[in-house]
Amino acid sequence: MPDIFTYFGFIFSFFSNDHEPIHVHVEHKNKMTVFDLIIVDGKLLEIRRRDKGNPLSSKDEKIAMEFIQKYWENIVEKWINFFVYKKRVRCTDIKTKL
Repeated sequence: MPDIFTYFGFIFSFFSNDHEPIHVHVEHKNKMTVFDLIIVDGKLLEIRRRDKGNPLSSKDEKIAMEFIQKYWENIVEKWINFFVYKKRVRCTDIKTKL
């Protein structure tokens, strides 16, 4: 399960056996939600939330959604590198507020 981003206590990751659509698992304070990125013609149309057992609070979900909206192209790039090209991806620690 590679971590791809950290952001003020939030951990954004892929599971090593993940599947399409492109999505990211977001963990914060022992809670997790999965977000699907709905992309058509190279544009992000929607971020769709999927609960994963113990979901993020609404406040944390909002922060995660804002992060994904800003960094979605980087998430897609890391997804392609990891799942298509089988490359190792590094975790990026974002230290500036959105």
